[in-house]
Amino acid sequence: MVMRNAIKLALCFALSGVATSFASESGLLAARAQKSFKAGKFSKGYSQLERALVASRKEADRNAESRIFIAMGQIRTMSLDFEMADSLLNYVKSDWLDVSTRIMLVKAKVGLKNAKEKYSEAVSLCESVNEDELDKLDDQLQGTLYSECAIAYAGVRNEKQAKKALKMVDKRIDDDTGIYYWTEARMAELWNQSDADKIYSKAEAKSVEANTPYTTANILYHRAKVLSKTDPAKSKELFNRCKTAFELMGLEKNSARCGK
Repeated sequence: MVMRNAIKLALCFALSGVATSFASESGLLAARAQKSFKAGKFSKGYSQLERALVASRKEADRNAESRIFIAMGQIRTMSLDFEMADSLLNYVKSDWLDVSTRIMLVKAKVGLKNAKEKYSEAVSLCESVNEDELDKLDDQLQGTLYSECAIAYAGVRNEKQAKKALKMVDKRIDDDTGIYYWTEARMAELWNQSDADKIYSKAEAKSVEANTPYTTANILYHRAKVLSKTDPAKSKELFNRCKTAFELMGLEKNSARCGK
Protein backbone atom coordinates (compact mmCIF):
# COMPACT_ATOMS: atom_id res chain seq x y z
CA MET A 1 0.00 0.00 0.00
CA VAL A 2 1.05 3.31 -0.79
CA MET A 3 -0.28 6.02 1.25
CA ARG A 4 -1.39 8.05 -1.66
CA ASN A 5 -1.30 5.17 -4.09
CA ALA A 6 -3.13 3.06 -1.76
CA ILE A 7 -6.00 5.39 -2.26
CA LYS A 8 -5.57 5.87 -5.90
CA LEU A 9 -6.00 2.38 -7.14
CA ALA A 10 -9.07 1.04 -5.57
CA LEU A 11 -6.80 -1.58 -5.05
CA CYS A 12 -4.89 0.73 -3.69
CA PHE A 13 -4.39 4.42 -3.34
CA ALA A 14 -5.37 5.05 0.20
CA LEU A 15 -4.29 8.08 2.09
CA SER A 16 -4.68 11.13 -0.03
CA GLY A 17 -5.34 14.16 2.12
CA VAL A 18 -4.12 12.71 5.41
CA ALA A 19 -0.98 14.80 5.58
CA THR A 20 -2.61 18.05 4.62
CA SER A 21 -0.95 20.18 7.27
CA PHE A 22 2.73 19.47 6.93
CA ALA A 23 3.62 22.24 9.40
CA SER A 24 2.03 20.27 12.26
CA GLU A 25 3.69 17.35 14.01
CA SER A 26 0.86 15.02 12.99
CA GLY A 27 1.16 16.18 9.38
CA LEU A 28 4.90 15.57 9.30
CA LEU A 29 4.49 12.08 10.76
CA ALA A 30 1.69 11.28 8.30
CA ALA A 31 3.91 12.43 5.42
CA ARG A 32 6.69 10.12 6.61
CA ALA A 33 4.20 7.26 6.85
CA GLN A 34 3.15 7.96 3.27
CA LYS A 35 6.75 7.50 2.11
CA SER A 36 7.09 4.28 4.10
CA PHE A 37 3.95 2.76 2.61
CA LYS A 38 5.03 3.71 -0.89
CA ALA A 39 8.28 1.82 -0.32
CA GLY A 40 6.34 -1.22 0.92
CA LYS A 41 7.45 -0.72 4.55
CA PHE A 42 4.12 -1.34 6.22
CA SER A 43 5.17 -2.01 9.79
CA LYS A 44 7.21 1.20 9.87
CA GLY A 45 4.48 3.20 8.15
CA TYR A 46 1.75 1.99 10.48
CA SER A 47 3.89 2.84 13.50
CA GLN A 48 4.33 6.34 12.10
CA LEU A 49 0.56 6.66 11.68
CA GLU A 50 0.05 5.64 15.31
CA ARG A 51 2.49 8.37 16.36
CA ALA A 52 0.68 10.83 14.09
CA LEU A 53 -2.58 9.92 15.81
CA VAL A 54 -1.13 10.75 19.23
CA ALA A 55 0.19 14.05 17.86
CA SER A 56 -3.20 14.97 16.34
CA ARG A 57 -4.85 14.45 19.71
CA LYS A 58 -2.25 16.66 21.36
CA GLU A 59 -3.02 19.29 18.72
CA ALA A 60 -6.77 18.87 19.42
CA ASP A 61 -7.37 18.74 15.67
CA ARG A 62 -10.41 16.51 15.20
CA ASN A 63 -10.29 16.49 11.41
CA ALA A 64 -6.60 15.51 11.44
CA GLU A 65 -7.31 12.79 13.99
CA SER A 66 -10.22 11.50 11.91
CA ARG A 67 -8.16 11.43 8.71
CA ILE A 68 -5.48 9.39 10.43
CA PHE A 69 -8.10 6.93 11.71
CA ILE A 70 -9.43 6.71 8.15
CA ALA A 71 -5.93 6.11 6.80
CA MET A 72 -5.34 3.38 9.37
CA GLY A 73 -8.65 1.79 8.43
CA GLN A 74 -7.73 1.79 4.76
CA ILE A 75 -4.36 0.20 5.48
CA ARG A 76 -6.08 -2.48 7.54
CA THR A 77 -8.49 -3.09 4.66
CA MET A 78 -5.58 -3.53 2.28
CA SER A 79 -3.86 -5.96 4.65
CA LEU A 80 -7.14 -7.93 4.87
CA ASP A 81 -7.66 -7.15 8.56
CA PHE A 82 -11.32 -6.41 7.96
CA GLU A 83 -12.53 -6.55 11.54
CA MET A 84 -9.92 -4.04 12.68
CA ALA A 85 -10.59 -1.84 9.63
CA ASP A 86 -14.29 -1.80 10.46
CA SER A 87 -13.57 -0.87 14.08
CA LEU A 88 -11.27 2.01 13.09
CA LEU A 89 -13.66 3.44 10.52
CA ASN A 90 -16.69 3.12 12.78
CA TYR A 91 -14.91 5.11 15.47
CA VAL A 92 -15.02 8.18 13.21
CA LYS A 93 -18.36 9.99 13.34
CA SER A 94 -19.56 11.96 10.31
CA ASP A 95 -20.87 14.86 12.38
CA TRP A 96 -17.31 15.58 13.54
CA LEU A 97 -16.05 16.24 10.06
CA ASP A 98 -15.64 18.81 7.34
CA VAL A 99 -17.04 17.85 3.93
CA SER A 100 -13.75 16.61 2.48
CA THR A 101 -12.98 14.35 5.45
CA ARG A 102 -16.55 13.04 5.46
CA ILE A 103 -16.19 11.97 1.81
CA MET A 104 -12.85 10.32 2.66
CA LEU A 105 -14.69 8.31 5.31
CA VAL A 106 -17.38 7.23 2.85
CA LYS A 107 -14.74 6.23 0.31
CA ALA A 108 -12.89 4.17 2.91
CA LYS A 109 -16.10 2.42 3.96
CA VAL A 110 -17.05 1.68 0.34
CA GLY A 111 -13.55 0.24 -0.17
CA LEU A 112 -14.00 -2.03 2.85
CA LYS A 113 -17.41 -3.23 1.66
CA ASN A 114 -15.95 -3.95 -1.80
CA ALA A 115 -13.04 -5.86 -0.27
CA LYS A 116 -15.56 -7.98 1.66
CA GLU A 117 -17.64 -8.40 -1.53
CA LYS A 118 -20.64 -6.73 0.09
CA TYR A 119 -21.38 -4.77 -3.05
CA SER A 120 -25.00 -3.85 -2.34
CA GLU A 121 -23.96 -2.24 0.95
CA ALA A 122 -21.19 -0.39 -0.88
CA VAL A 123 -23.72 0.91 -3.40
CA SER A 124 -25.91 2.23 -0.58
CA LEU A 125 -22.95 4.21 0.74
CA CYS A 126 -22.19 5.60 -2.72
CA GLU A 127 -25.77 6.73 -3.12
CA SER A 128 -25.67 8.53 0.23
CA VAL A 129 -23.18 11.06 -1.16
CA ASN A 130 -24.40 14.49 -2.17
CA GLU A 131 -23.08 14.96 -5.72
CA ASP A 132 -23.16 18.76 -5.46
CA GLU A 133 -20.87 18.59 -2.43
CA LEU A 134 -18.65 16.03 -4.11
CA ASP A 135 -18.22 18.18 -7.20
CA LYS A 136 -16.57 20.93 -5.13
CA LEU A 137 -13.84 18.68 -3.74
CA ASP A 138 -10.35 17.78 -4.89
CA ASP A 139 -10.34 15.88 -8.20
CA GLN A 140 -8.27 13.00 -6.83
CA LEU A 141 -10.66 12.40 -3.94
CA GLN A 142 -13.58 12.46 -6.37
CA GLY A 143 -11.84 10.09 -8.73
CA THR A 144 -10.95 7.54 -6.07
CA LEU A 145 -14.50 7.54 -4.71
CA TYR A 146 -15.90 7.09 -8.22
CA SER A 147 -13.48 4.19 -8.70
CA GLU A 148 -14.78 2.38 -5.62
CA CYS A 149 -18.37 3.12 -6.61
CA ALA A 150 -17.84 1.84 -10.16
CA ILE A 151 -16.62 -1.45 -8.67
CA ALA A 152 -19.59 -1.57 -6.29
CA TYR A 153 -22.08 -1.00 -9.12
CA ALA A 154 -20.32 -3.65 -11.19
CA GLY A 155 -20.67 -6.04 -8.27
CA VAL A 156 -24.46 -5.64 -8.27
CA ARG A 157 -24.57 -5.85 -12.08
CA ASN A 158 -25.71 -2.26 -12.55
CA GLU A 159 -23.86 -1.71 -15.83
CA LYS A 160 -25.24 1.75 -16.51
CA GLN A 161 -24.16 3.24 -13.19
CA ALA A 162 -20.83 1.38 -13.20
CA LYS A 163 -19.89 2.79 -16.60
CA LYS A 164 -21.07 6.26 -15.59
CA ALA A 165 -18.80 6.14 -12.53
CA LEU A 166 -15.89 4.85 -14.64
CA LYS A 167 -16.24 7.87 -16.94
CA MET A 168 -15.93 10.13 -13.92
CA VAL A 169 -12.71 8.35 -12.91
CA ASP A 170 -11.33 9.22 -16.35
CA LYS A 171 -12.41 12.85 -15.99
CA ARG A 172 -11.06 13.37 -12.50
CA ILE A 173 -7.70 11.55 -12.39
CA ASP A 174 -4.66 11.62 -14.65
CA ASP A 175 -4.27 8.36 -16.58
CA ASP A 176 -0.68 7.82 -15.45
CA THR A 177 -1.89 6.74 -12.01
CA GLY A 178 -3.30 3.49 -13.39
CA ILE A 179 -6.53 3.82 -11.45
CA TYR A 180 -8.66 3.92 -14.60
CA TYR A 181 -7.28 0.60 -15.84
CA TRP A 182 -7.56 -0.91 -12.35
CA THR A 183 -11.21 0.08 -12.10
CA GLU A 184 -12.03 -1.09 -15.62
CA ALA A 185 -10.27 -4.41 -14.97
CA ARG A 186 -12.16 -5.02 -11.70
CA MET A 187 -15.41 -4.37 -13.53
CA ALA A 188 -14.42 -6.78 -16.31
CA GLU A 189 -13.47 -9.42 -13.74
CA LEU A 190 -16.76 -9.08 -11.89
CA TRP A 191 -18.62 -9.40 -15.19
CA ASN A 192 -16.48 -12.41 -16.25
CA GLN A 193 -15.32 -10.65 -19.41
CA SER A 194 -12.58 -12.28 -21.46
CA ASP A 195 -10.49 -9.10 -21.65
CA ALA A 196 -10.08 -8.69 -17.88
CA ASP A 197 -6.49 -9.97 -17.85
CA LYS A 198 -5.51 -7.72 -20.75
CA ILE A 199 -6.78 -4.68 -18.85
CA TYR A 200 -5.11 -5.80 -15.63
CA SER A 201 -1.84 -6.04 -17.57
CA LYS A 202 -2.13 -2.36 -18.47
CA ALA A 203 -2.77 -1.48 -14.82
CA GLU A 204 0.22 -3.58 -13.78
CA ALA A 205 2.51 -1.77 -16.22
CA LYS A 206 1.42 1.59 -14.78
CA SER A 207 1.98 0.36 -11.23
CA VAL A 208 5.46 -0.96 -12.00
CA GLU A 209 6.33 2.34 -13.67
CA ALA A 210 5.12 4.24 -10.60
CA ASN A 211 7.06 1.87 -8.30
CA THR A 212 4.10 0.97 -6.09
CA PRO A 213 4.82 -2.57 -4.79
CA TYR A 214 1.52 -3.21 -3.02
CA THR A 215 -0.54 -2.20 -6.02
CA THR A 216 1.52 -4.38 -8.34
CA ALA A 217 1.22 -7.41 -6.06
CA ASN A 218 -2.53 -6.90 -5.71
CA ILE A 219 -2.94 -6.78 -9.48
CA LEU A 220 -0.92 -10.01 -9.77
CA TYR A 221 -3.39 -11.65 -7.37
CA HIS A 222 -6.38 -10.62 -9.45
CA ARG A 223 -4.70 -11.58 -12.73
CA ALA A 224 -3.93 -15.02 -11.28
CA LYS A 225 -7.58 -15.44 -10.28
CA VAL A 226 -8.79 -14.44 -13.72
CA LEU A 227 -6.42 -16.90 -15.45
CA SER A 228 -6.95 -19.81 -13.05
CA LYS A 229 -9.35 -21.60 -15.42
CA THR A 230 -8.04 -20.56 -18.82
CA ASP A 231 -4.27 -20.66 -18.24
CA PRO A 232 -3.38 -22.60 -15.05
CA ALA A 233 0.37 -22.44 -15.65
CA LYS A 234 0.39 -18.67 -16.02
CA SER A 235 -1.97 -18.36 -13.07
CA LYS A 236 0.41 -20.37 -10.87
CA GLU A 237 3.34 -18.17 -11.91
CA LEU A 238 1.41 -15.01 -11.02
CA PHE A 239 0.26 -16.44 -7.68
CA ASN A 240 3.89 -17.26 -6.82
CA ARG A 241 5.03 -13.73 -7.67
CA CYS A 242 2.12 -12.30 -5.68
CA LYS A 243 2.94 -14.49 -2.67
CA THR A 244 6.61 -13.54 -2.67
CA ALA A 245 5.92 -9.82 -3.03
CA PHE A 246 3.45 -9.72 -0.15
CA GLU A 247 5.71 -11.89 2.00
CA LEU A 248 8.55 -9.41 1.55
CA MET A 249 6.20 -6.59 2.54
CA GLY A 250 5.28 -8.44 5.72
CA LEU A 251 1.61 -8.82 4.72
CA GLU A 252 0.92 -12.38 5.85
CA LYS A 253 -2.79 -12.56 5.05
CA ASN A 254 -2.25 -11.19 1.55
CA SER A 255 0.57 -13.63 0.96
CA ALA A 256 -1.49 -16.56 2.26
CA ARG A 257 -4.37 -15.91 -0.13
CA CYS A 258 -1.91 -16.09 -3.01
CA GLY A 259 -1.32 -19.75 -2.12
CA LYS A 260 0.79 -22.01 0.06
